[in-house]
Amino acid sequence: MANVAVIGAQWGDEGKGKVVDWLASRADVVVRFQGGHNAGHTLVVGGQTYKLSLLPSGLVRGKLGIIGNGVVVDPNALLAEIGRVRAQGLTVTPETLRIAENAVLILPLHPALDKAREEARGATKIGTTGRGIGPAYEDKVARRAIRVGDLAEPATLSAKLDELLLHHNTLLQGFGVATFNKEELFDGLLKLAPQILPYAEPVWERLDELRRGGSRILFEGAQAVMLDVDHGTYPFVTSSNTVAATAASGSGVGPGAVGFVLGIAKAYTTRVGSGPFPTELHDATGRALGERGFEFGTVTGRPRRCGWFDAALVRQAIKVGGVQGLALTKLDVLDGLPELKICTGYRINGQLFRHLPAAPGAQAAAVPEYEVMEGWSGSSRGARSWADLPAQAVKYVRRIEELVEAPVTLLSTSPERDDTIMVKDPFEG
Repeated sequence: MANVAVIGAQWGDEGKGKVVDWLASRADVVVRFQGGHNAGHTLVVGGQTYKLSLLPSGLVRGKLGIIGNGVVVDPNALLAEIGRVRAQGLTVTPETLRIAENAVLILPLHPALDKAREEARGATKIGTTGRGIGPAYEDKVARRAIRVGDLAEPATLSAKLDELLLHHNTLLQGFGVATFNKEELFDGLLKLAPQILPYAEPVWERLDELRRGGSRILFEGAQAVMLDVDHGTYPFVTSSNTVAATAASGSGVGPGAVGFVLGIAKAYTTRVGSGPFPTELHDATGRALGERGFEFGTVTGRPRRCGWFDAALVRQAIKVGGVQGLALTKLDVLDGLPELKICTGYRINGQLFRHLPAAPGAQAAAVPEYEVMEGWSGSSRGARSWADLPAQAVKYVRRIEELVEAPVTLLSTSPERDDTIMVKDPFEG
């Protein structure tokens, strides 16, 4: 049996939480490998709704959860999330959750800088969540970050805070906002240390042992390929690499251990925040998609922008993300629409493209080329086999497969975990 990596194939919010939860019942361990608490996964299990941002989704199924070194961790947000899910009846202890000792910490100064920058951008806002993700990754690559393991060394913490505050307080002063006091930050970290350190370990070693022992590992990505800092719609992206290759570097395993790569895409398209969105609908159909799909950000609560399925975008995400099979979600949201459109490419300044170019001006100018398909009058909601689907819904899925050049491996027809059609078991490779 192969390991499986799950990544988003659009701009995030594709329903990864449900798919990961569905797959986690067959895995032994679930690993978060990038991002922070700026991404949320919503799981609906037996009428209970869980909203997770940092915790691996497998914890809902009683599986071992691992937060890899590629994740930036806000310790206060993590402890608050652990408290919330414990109140819902989940067991989260150092026996069920492990955190990479070399994962970077988000400190209060990171969201302060994040928000100050976004405010200063004015009309050119990126749409960041303001939770300090970007500044924390900046400190990581600048080699001044405080990491989980540093909590065990007060002298290291003190020296690193000196360097951090020299940098961050200078920037905050330039933005005209309040600066931070070293002693308050230092005391706060010392108080957090005994609550965080029991979860810490070299997770690369545990993952190596699990893999050698034949355990099935599920790598859980956050955000999506088109938000990747290299391959997404830059600069309207997240601050980490979201492609499947990051599952290896972000958790401490070799690339051969990643296994089958499953990309998640909605049967239409959504986006939260700013940035190009060629197939966005500003009409009644766009509003209907948002209302039917309950399209609000799990973390931010912001309404998601909605539009037609963009096959050119998903094809691009599949190629650069290493996707081998597609999980198509929320097909039921399209029930009853008389006509459907699929974007097959873009017209930019008179030239036809089958991909979204890297230049921001070209991205903003992209006009979608559509293929029109007949909708279906029957219901796909709750379908658990191809035979349960309206014939035209099957045609729609098959056409998507042709255009994105990848097979649909899983098909989700409602938020409920078991309303899923499995075409191929991803764990079989």
